[in-house]
Amino acid sequence: MNFRFHHVRTRLTAWYVAVLAAVLLIYGAFTSGLLLYQLRAQLDHEAIADLETVEGLLSFAPDGKVLLRSDYHDHPSAEELIDRLMEVWSADGRLLYRNDLLGNRALGSPPQPGEGVASYSERSVRLSDGLRIRLVSKHHVLEGHPTVIRVGFSEARVWERFRQMALGLLVGLPLALGLAGFGGYFLARRALGPVDRMARRAREINAEKLSARLDVENPEDELGQLAQAFNETLARLERSFEQLRRFTADASHELRTPLTAICSVGEVGLREHASAEEYREVVGSMLEEAARMTQLVESLLLISRADAGQIRLERARIELLPFVREVAALLEVLADEKRQTISVEGVGVDQVDADPVILRLVLINLFDNAIKYSPAGGAIRIRVVPTAGQKVAMEVEDSGPGIAPEHRERVFDRFYRIDAGRSRNAGGTGLGLAIARWGAEAHGGRLELESPKNGGSIFRLILPAFKPEQIFRKTSANLQVPATHHVL
Repeated sequence: MNFRFHHVRTRLTAWYVAVLAAVLLIYGAFTSGLLLYQLRAQLDHEAIADLETVEGLLSFAPDGKVLLRSDYHDHPSAEELIDRLMEVWSADGRLLYRNDLLGNRALGSPPQPGEGVASYSERSVRLSDGLRIRLVSKHHVLEGHPTVIRVGFSEARVWERFRQMALGLLVGLPLALGLAGFGGYFLARRALGPVDRMARRAREINAEKLSARLDVENPEDELGQLAQAFNETLARLERSFEQLRRFTADASHELRTPLTAICSVGEVGLREHASAEEYREVVGSMLEEAARMTQLVESLLLISRADAGQIRLERARIELLPFVREVAALLEVLADEKRQTISVEGVGVDQVDADPVILRLVLINLFDNAIKYSPAGGAIRIRVVPTAGQKVAMEVEDSGPGIAPEHRERVFDRFYRIDAGRSRNAGGTGLGLAIARWGAEAHGGRLELESPKNGGSIFRLILPAFKPEQIFRKTSANLQVPATHHVL
């Protein structure tokens, strides 16, 4: 029958009692065996002492038999040896003496050659009537004739004391296990009390109470470390939930703006009687807002797939400086509209192992960001420089107003804008730098921001330099990249 305990404290108690029972049984068996050995050793000692006494009291009778002198019974230890059994055998196997207490019973078979010659021979034997005795034999020369003297004593006293001890252990074992079980259950319940309190506290935590934490009674023990790990998990979940709420709210707000504009322009166009040219302007405005919304949706889809780990990087060997010049050329039209200049500097020897589509997306977002926030007539400098540690850096320096220190880390957050100067009116959605940072990290690199005191900002993209063994290697960084990307 398969018993299953539902509570940990019960299982711990059961295991504790089972282990204790095994230990006590092993201890009891060892102790009982040791007692039996000591009692037999004591009986052997008494038999040897008696045999040594008997040796001086034996003599041959005229008929060749062996006699035990009558003054033996005057021996001081005679009262202690009333259960002595004794035989004397000749070297050729003839029985020379057997005491009356032994009667017709034999102390085993006739002596074997060498029995009791070197030292005392000690063993346990069972008589024909089932009596267990401890037998000691010794080779002895009696009046010039070699003989073997055997002296035995009943082991009844030994086994009686052994049974008494074993019975005491068997009777005391259930009592000891019962007391240990009650004590173990009490200790287990007390030790697991913090777990019960943590469980009750954890049941109270839900999506609306993610700020709640478990009580840490002792941060040094295992339960305290478990509570701390759970609290850290709750903190991460709280940050994730908060980020999800903020992301949902920002995305809803960003989507609502073009939808509102489309509805407003359409309603105005319906209320007024206008010419075909004016209707074309209305439709053009609506299409512009629809394109902006499409761009935002595609960016949100890209970020969502990146967060889910579904984008797969198709790496290839890329000459970084020509690649940067190619991407910069795509955005020269936007720079010309603001009379800005774009310069690309560097030595064309640096190579990277990267996904061309994703890397192009990262560079487009960085270049477009620099163009948006640099003033009309400003300059944008792009530099490709090697760095220490087998890495290569690409710096994008704009001539904009710069970024205050308190905003430098948050500019990479989704939908984050510092002020009206960096608003949606400039054409962005607040996702470009977030996507750029993700692209850098997906390639094993990083994106840094430096804002000098004299104005402007420097975005530094650092990537691992290409190694010869990396050629044509394709690394999974998780997901399928869209075939086309828009400037954000």
